[in-house]
Amino acid sequence: MAMRKLFVLTLGLLLLGAAQAKPLQLLTAKTTSSKPKKIVAAKPAKPAAAKTVAAAKPAAPAKTSANRIIQRSAVAAAGVTAAIAAPAIASPKPVNYAEPGSFTPPPLVSAPTPAPAPARAPTTVSDSGPEAQLDRIFQTIERNQLDKALELTENLLQQYPNFRLGNLIKGDLLMARARPIGAFGAGGPNDKVNELRDEAIARLKGYKQKPPADYVPRYLLQMQPDQKYAIVVDTQKSRLYLYQNDLGAGGRPRFVADYYITHGKLGSEKSNEGDKRTPIGVYHVTSSLPKQKLADFYGNGAYPISYPNEWDRRQGRNGSGIWLHGTPSDTFSRPPKASDGCVVLANQDLDAIGKNLQIGLTPVIISNNIEWLSLDDWNKERSELNRAIDNWRADWESRDTERYLRHYSRRFQSPDMDFDHFASQKRTVNAGKDWIKVKLDNISVFRNPGRDEVVVVTFDQDYRSNNLNNAMKKRQYWIKENGAWKIIYEGAA
Repeated sequence: MAMRKLFVLTLGLLLLGAAQAKPLQLLTAKTTSSKPKKIVAAKPAKPAAAKTVAAAKPAAPAKTSANRIIQRSAVAAAGVTAAIAAPAIASPKPVNYAEPGSFTPPPLVSAPTPAPAPARAPTTVSDSGPEAQLDRIFQTIERNQLDKALELTENLLQQYPNFRLGNLIKGDLLMARARPIGAFGAGGPNDKVNELRDEAIARLKGYKQKPPADYVPRYLLQMQPDQKYAIVVDTQKSRLYLYQNDLGAGGRPRFVADYYITHGKLGSEKSNEGDKRTPIGVYHVTSSLPKQKLADFYGNGAYPISYPNEWDRRQGRNGSGIWLHGTPSDTFSRPPKASDGCVVLANQDLDAIGKNLQIGLTPVIISNNIEWLSLDDWNKERSELNRAIDNWRADWESRDTERYLRHYSRRFQSPDMDFDHFASQKRTVNAGKDWIKVKLDNISVFRNPGRDEVVVVTFDQDYRSNNLNNAMKKRQYWIKENGAWKIIYEGAA
C-alpha cells in the first residue's frame, strides 16, 4: 500500500485560524473609570456536557505543510464540488441565501405568554450541536487516522444529513485517497468553500473558547424576577448564549447552553433599513410566528425582536423585521454572515431556545464582542447601578426638585420634551405636592453593548401623592457622565 500520511494543508489553515482566535474579553470592573481595565484572559473553561479534547497544534507555515502533502492511493471519489452541491448522504436543493423578497410576513401579533413552568434547578447543556464531533474529526486527521476520520464524518452526516460543512470534509477525505490536496475544499467554488471554512472556524472557536465558569456577560446586571431566561449574542464569534435567571443565587445569570448562529451579510451595527447588518443593543422578544405562517426559508419558526428600540431611534437608526429564526428544511446551517440582519439558528437549536422564550419579557442582547465580568466585579457594577436608581427614587420622594434633577443629563430627552421643558414641568408639579411616595418593583438592569456606557433600566412604578396616584411600566436609559450615572431618556415601556 502506498504511503498513508496526512494531507496537512487541507485543514491546516482551518486549525490555525481556530488556534489563533482572539482571547475572550475578560474585564475587571472599575466603578470610578469609564473604561474597565482589560486583564489577561484565563484559559477557556472545559465544556460542560462533552469530554474535552486537547486542542490541535497549529499547522506549520504553508510552505512546510505543502511539503508534507503525500498522495494516498485508493479509489478516487467524487470531487469537492459535488460534495457541496450534491452531498452523498442527501441531495438538498441549492439554497439562495438572500432573504426572499416575495414573501410578505404576517402582522406581528404578540402571542400569549406561556404559563410558567415548575421551578427546577438550572442545568447546563453545552456543545449540543456538531462542534464536539467536528473537533474529534480534526483531531483524528491530525493523528493521520484518515479512515477513522471518514468514519466519524459519516456518523456526523447520519445525524445531520444536510450539513454542508460535513459533506465538504467528507469530500476532502475521499479525494485525498486519490491525489494530494493543497487547500481546504480544493476544487470547490471559492465563495462557497470560503463560507464553509468560515463556519468551521466559528464553530471551533465557540467550542474551544468557553468563558470561565465564574464569569458572566457584563450586560446581564439584573433580570426582573419573572424573566426566566436571557439571550446574549456575540456576532464576532457567531455564537448565541442562553442564561437562566437563577433566583436561588440572588438573580445570578446561570449559563445554560450556547449555539452557533448566522448574522448579517455585512456584519453588525445596523443603522438603516436594508443595510444587511445585525443591530447591536438591548432588545426583547415581541412575538412568536409559527412555522405554518412562514415561508420554508424561515425554518421552524421566528421570534421578532424590538429593533429599533428607544436608544436606536434617538441615534437616528431605522429599519424593521429583525428576527430570530430557523433555516430552510433542506439546510442544516448557514454561513456566519449570510442573513439580511436576522439572527439565524439551526432548526433544532431554535426549537431548543424557543421553549424558554417569553413573549414581551425575554431580553435579547446583541454585541459585537461580549465582555465578561467575574462574579465579584459583576456584583460591584450591579450594586452601583441599584444605588443610583434608589437615590433617584428617594430624591423624587424628598420633593427637593433641584436635587432630583441632578440625576438627569442635560442631554435628557423624553418622547415629548427636552431637559429644560422637563425641569420646568417638574418644578411646577412639585410645588403643589405635600408628600410623594414612589415604589419600584420588577427592576431589570441591562448594560447596552457599545462604546458609550449606557444601561437600560425597566421597572413597574407605583407613584402616590396627596393629589395624584399613578402606576405604569417605565423605561430609562442611564449614561455615565464624568463618573456619575445620569438619566438620558425616560418614557413608558
